[in-house]
Amino acid sequence: MATLILPGEWIKNWEKSGKHEFVQLCKELTKKTDHGSEIRDIQAALYELCWQVVQGNLKLDLVVSVLGDMMELRDDMPSILADVFSTLDLETAALEEKVKRDHYTQLVGACLFFVPDAILKERLDPETLESLGLIKQAHQFNQKIVKIKTKLFYKQQKFNLLREENEGYAKLITELGQDLSGNITSHLVLESIKSLIGCFNLDPNRVLDIILEVYESRSDQDEFFLALIKSYMCEPLTLCHILGFKFKFYQEPNEETPKSLYHIAAALLHHNLIELEDLYVHLMPVDATIVEEHKRDISEAKQIARKLVMVVVPSEKSEDKDKEKEKEEEKNDKPPDNQKLGLLEALLRIGDWHHAQSIMDQMPSFYATSHKAIALALCQLVHLTVEPLYRRAGLPKGARGCVLHPLRNKRAPRPAESFDDLRRDTFSMICYLGPHLSHDAILFAKIVRLGKAFMKEYQNDGRSDVKEKMETLLSCFLSIADQVLLPSLSLMECNACMSEELWGLFKLFPYRHRYRLYGQWKNETYTSHPLLVKVKAQTVERAKYIMKRLTKENVKQSGRQIGKLSHSNPTILFDYMLSQIQWYDNLIVPVVDSLKYLTSLNYDVLAYCIIEALANPEKEKMKHDDTTISSWLQSLASLCGAVFRKYPIELAGLLQYVTNQLKAGKSFDLLILKEVVQKMAGIEITDEMTSEQLEAMTGGEQLKAEGGYFGQIRNTKKSSQRLKDALLDHELALPLCLLMAQQRNGVVFLESGEKHLKLVGHLYDQCHDTLVQFGGFLASNLSTEDYIKRVPSIDILCNQFHTPHDAAFFLSRPMYAHQILSKYDELKKAEKGNRQQQKVHKYVAACEQVMTPVHEAVVSLHPARVWDDLRPQFYATFWSLTMYDLAVPHSAYEREVNKLKVQIKAIEENPEIPMNKKKKEKERCTALQEKLQEEEKKQLEHVQRVLHRLKLEKDNWLLAKSTKNETITKFLQLCLFPRCIFSSIDAVYCARFVELVHQQKTPNFCTLLCYDRVFSAIIYTVASCTENESHRYGRFLCCMLETVTRWHSDRAIYEKECVNYPGFLTIFRATGFDGGNKADQLDYENFRHVVHKWHYMLTKASVHCLETGDYTHIRNILIVLTKILPCYPKVLNLGQALECRVHKICLEEKDKRPDLYALAMGYSGRLKSQKVHMVPENEFHHKEQPARSATPANQQNGPGSTGKPAISTSKTEEGTSEDGDRGKDKSQGTTKPVNKANSAAAKVTTSNGNGALNSTKAVKERDDKEKSGKEKKEKKEKTPGSTPETKAENRREKQRDERAGKEERVAREGKEKTPKADREKAKAEEKSSKDDKAKAGNGEPVEPSRERDAIKESKSKEKGDRSAVAGSLKSPVPRLESAESERDHKRRKIDSHSSPSHSSSVKDNSNEPKESTSKHHANYNSVTRSKSRERETEKKESDNTQGRSKEKKEEKDRKERKRDHALNELETSQESKRRKDENGMNSSKNSKSDSPSCDSPLSAEKEKIKRSKSSSKEKADSVKPERTSSGGKKESRHDKEKSEKKEKRDSSGGKEEKKQYP
Repeated sequence: MATLILPGEWIKNWEKSGKHEFVQLCKELTKKTDHGSEIRDIQAALYELCWQVVQGNLKLDLVVSVLGDMMELRDDMPSILADVFSTLDLETAALEEKVKRDHYTQLVGACLFFVPDAILKERLDPETLESLGLIKQAHQFNQKIVKIKTKLFYKQQKFNLLREENEGYAKLITELGQDLSGNITSHLVLESIKSLIGCFNLDPNRVLDIILEVYESRSDQDEFFLALIKSYMCEPLTLCHILGFKFKFYQEPNEETPKSLYHIAAALLHHNLIELEDLYVHLMPVDATIVEEHKRDISEAKQIARKLVMVVVPSEKSEDKDKEKEKEEEKNDKPPDNQKLGLLEALLRIGDWHHAQSIMDQMPSFYATSHKAIALALCQLVHLTVEPLYRRAGLPKGARGCVLHPLRNKRAPRPAESFDDLRRDTFSMICYLGPHLSHDAILFAKIVRLGKAFMKEYQNDGRSDVKEKMETLLSCFLSIADQVLLPSLSLMECNACMSEELWGLFKLFPYRHRYRLYGQWKNETYTSHPLLVKVKAQTVERAKYIMKRLTKENVKQSGRQIGKLSHSNPTILFDYMLSQIQWYDNLIVPVVDSLKYLTSLNYDVLAYCIIEALANPEKEKMKHDDTTISSWLQSLASLCGAVFRKYPIELAGLLQYVTNQLKAGKSFDLLILKEVVQKMAGIEITDEMTSEQLEAMTGGEQLKAEGGYFGQIRNTKKSSQRLKDALLDHELALPLCLLMAQQRNGVVFLESGEKHLKLVGHLYDQCHDTLVQFGGFLASNLSTEDYIKRVPSIDILCNQFHTPHDAAFFLSRPMYAHQILSKYDELKKAEKGNRQQQKVHKYVAACEQVMTPVHEAVVSLHPARVWDDLRPQFYATFWSLTMYDLAVPHSAYEREVNKLKVQIKAIEENPEIPMNKKKKEKERCTALQEKLQEEEKKQLEHVQRVLHRLKLEKDNWLLAKSTKNETITKFLQLCLFPRCIFSSIDAVYCARFVELVHQQKTPNFCTLLCYDRVFSAIIYTVASCTENESHRYGRFLCCMLETVTRWHSDRAIYEKECVNYPGFLTIFRATGFDGGNKADQLDYENFRHVVHKWHYMLTKASVHCLETGDYTHIRNILIVLTKILPCYPKVLNLGQALECRVHKICLEEKDKRPDLYALAMGYSGRLKSQKVHMVPENEFHHKEQPARSATPANQQNGPGSTGKPAISTSKTEEGTSEDGDRGKDKSQGTTKPVNKANSAAAKVTTSNGNGALNSTKAVKERDDKEKSGKEKKEKKEKTPGSTPETKAENRREKQRDERAGKEERVAREGKEKTPKADREKAKAEEKSSKDDKAKAGNGEPVEPSRERDAIKESKSKEKGDRSAVAGSLKSPVPRLESAESERDHKRRKIDSHSSPSHSSSVKDNSNEPKESTSKHHANYNSVTRSKSRERETEKKESDNTQGRSKEKKEEKDRKERKRDHALNELETSQESKRRKDENGMNSSKNSKSDSPSCDSPLSAEKEKIKRSKSSSKEKADSVKPERTSSGGKKESRHDKEKSEKKEKRDSSGGKEEKKQYP
């Protein structure tokens, strides 16, 4: 009570100010309206004042006067004061101080005149009342109180119940049951009821119960009865108890609560006559039971699902059936009604959403609406709520719709007039419905249509002020789609119309929103409700049933079943189908065909399911061997291509997925893009094209479509348009190109990691092929404007986006073509001139305008020194042109036109085709034919214009600032090699471009050097290629070889296409008396020798790659060899060498690497079939020259000796020694100094100081000559010392040294008859060897007139001997009795080399005789021939001296090692001088810098001099047999081949040392 304490100053100064302050306080307190708190404050103030009197602090009369004044402030002030006195009464009674009690009694007595006695009697204790004189005796007063209370609370008044006063109740029922249509009101009836209660003494509670009973039977009279009950009832709890008693009655088993009772309970709740919390406790079942039931339903559903998906044995099936029967029997005993759900339904029927929502919140999610009656009631309420908005915005044009009457209940949710109103109640109602909206398909359609109307408004309304509101509404609609629409669709049975209706809404969402919805639907929705769990299991079971029976034959029937199943549960169905396709790829075709009955929504869901399957993190995209892409990924990629082509599915999601994967540095999924582009656009990327297809691919678009692809490309117009639109709409075209271009290197350097090299190569190929394919699609499908708008300039592509140059030009090339054509058309329109010349000039002008910025842009792509040799104009021209620009494939056009003619004829002759169809087909073929002819004409004009442009440009293409070799190097490095492996068409283009540059007579372009570098450099190139690049590189080599083979085949063609062309020009720089320069051409025969040398180079490189044992080397070289098979090998012995190596691969790889085995077997078979077209070496390049330049027959050898083709170019000259020098220049391509005494011998160089053919320089040539001894030593080391060959070699070496002394003396005498005498001597020595005579017979009769100039001859002998050592050693005549073992030994020798290079022994050997040929050619060939015969004789002798000890061999080895060491030191010093020579040093400097290599080390030089003399003597000896044995030419071919093999065996050991790259 004492919450307010009066200040002490008030008490002290009561009369002055305290009284006034207190009264003021009380007045303020009475003015407060604080719902009861003001009474407490007043009581506290009065209590404080009275307590001061009790304490004796204030005088009684002063306080009483104040209290008397206070009574006027409030009407209830006496009662308040009485309460205060009551409190003080209790407190003072307990006090021991009697004074205080007296003060209290006096105070109360003084207040009696303004506090009524009755109030005090209620509040005060009887003893206090007695002391005050208000009652006589306290004891009597207490007794009286007890009697009154007993009468009030313990004696019940007698009310008559129904059976006791049936008349009164009968009158009550009559009163309540009367007709209420007149003026009868609840007020009148209530008065009658009161009268009846009073008259018949009726029980009021029983009366209320009867009112409720009558209301229950007349539930349509809500308004009357509710008003009656409201006025009759005073206590809500009483009404609630009566209602609860009624519900209790129906809670017995097999009892059903009537709906009327639910209705009156709902109505009373709705009008707040009772509280839901009070009634809820009377309803059954309890909430805990409901939760248990819900859990039980879910577990049962999951159990059913498990049973459906697992295999059950028959015995288990019978047990399960028994259990199910027991459960059904249990269910037959119906439990009591769920009264809570009944009340909920009634609430929904009358529109009381507030109370209904409260009940649903007490239950598990969707438990209430899983009961159909409740779901329908809620659906009806939603119908009524959305009706006005649906009529305004959602109703389709022309539809009338069903008229709905609104609820008469004013308290029901208000109908929505705008989309914003839906947020009030409608969205929450729909969410409570959840999947059970499926019960009302009409409402489903209405909500979907409202969603469509909103999305259109959302997309069109760009106002910023409503943007936030619209975003909120959008998120609401997305939630409705996720929680209600899709789950409801799952519970609808194959309703295709609903699916299409829903797609009408979903297609307005971005694919990101749609895919998120599908993901929720697939992965979460089906676990949220027991019904959905069952539906999922049933769908999987049905899907299994269909997929087991799906074949190509029953596609239509199965497709219909799949369609029906997919309308409701597409995610589950497609998930299962995709899992099957990943295992069994043969299902792809029937599955794709069976999908034709799907709805648009289902197709979209299928796209999502495919992307989800592709992105599955649990699946490895590589097979377990880590060398290939997993088959499941390949299957899905194939499915993507087929499905997206055949059906109108949106591609944006899939394309974005591939883009995102590329951004993340993952290139596996490019397989998908490749398949999609191939199927949808009809653009195939394969390196297995036939030559006819490849030719067709160089034509126009129509020819490509008709003849360029494996599959006939039909009906891709729509699908390619869809793909193009998807790329442009989502701005993915350029990003995909750039990402693919960057990812090519990313595969190797970033992504590879621990991946197998084979897989890395495969991924690189896939990335590259997809880029080419995708770029081709964009070029052929995008309009000029679209393409130019999206592709930036070449310098931005390369420098800013870091696109590799080949890819950047590939993307820019169509843009340049578009721009040139459009500019050309502009110029044509500007000036009307039809003359062809005018058109060409306009075309050239258009090219200049378009390409000039490109020329400026490409300068930034490479360092400045590059442009010293290649002009930017040449670089840009090479990269911007295509095969379409260079040549017209007339034969391809003719072939396709003829095919169409045959088709037309076949159509005419086919009687089964109806006439109208015949007419259509003929028209189609004729139109196609005309298109092709028009296209051919158009391309022909275009090619003529391009060639004219190139003719004008060519003079400015190449600058001669550095050597020709440097120019060719840059051309190969920056142009030819990058592009030739870009695509098959580019491979052909590169070969044809080189040929075109040659035909155009381009200044400073050395064709021979270019070809030589291409054919000599294949080992490293092949080794660094991927599998597909090997196909392209092989095709490039094949095209290059085709050109070379054509020139090689016919002298007339060669003279027409090569003679007098700058590309075959050789410039000699000779140091002589005049020091002048003169130009000449490589003649036909020498060109044939060069071609043979190239063939040898290819053989050597191939053998090396095959023998490395490395997977990549072997695979790539086999692919390249297969590609160049039409042009190589043409020489029999080279083919045999290859055949042996390939056979060895077949044996070795059969069980190790099956793919290599298959490649090798394939090549081996094709190689054998080509054998009939191979020719012996002497037919491939003729050696029927005069005696001094004729090649000894025993030098026609296998790959071991074909190091000699270059030799033969200088050996087999047909004219003077100068002619021989020219030939030598073409074949050897390096500079060799002449001896100071020989001014007549021209030193062969090209104009830039480099050889026209070989990239090896002068030092390399010297090294080759000086290393011949070292090579023989190594050959011996590689061959076991105990073999006959080794001993023969030792013997031969000693004899050679002995003869060298004799030859030296003969050379000093300078007699011209020596060759003849030597020939006679050699003939006598070789009497036992018929083979050699026969071989010698292949040469032409000698012309003695060419054997002159003894000084030249002696020097020629000196150097020719070196050539003979490197050449003749390679081809000793094999022993007839051991031909097979010799061949095997030769193979071992060839394959034993260790360091591959295009600077192979062919070049080495071609360089060795250079000095001798430049001095004198007369004795060169005779020396070689006699030398080879001598060695053959030595071999025969060595076979008889096999017992020679090993000590001599070891001594020889030591000597040779010393010599080798000296040679190596010399090589280092010569290399630096050689570089100076290349950069423009004059001939005399060359001679000086190189001469030391001829003179030192002394021991090596002496040995060479000896050999030279010996060989010259033997060569002279060999002339006679040649004359006499010309008739034996045919017989000797077999022997020649054997000798070639033997020579290869002997020489290979020496060759191996010389294969380092120069």
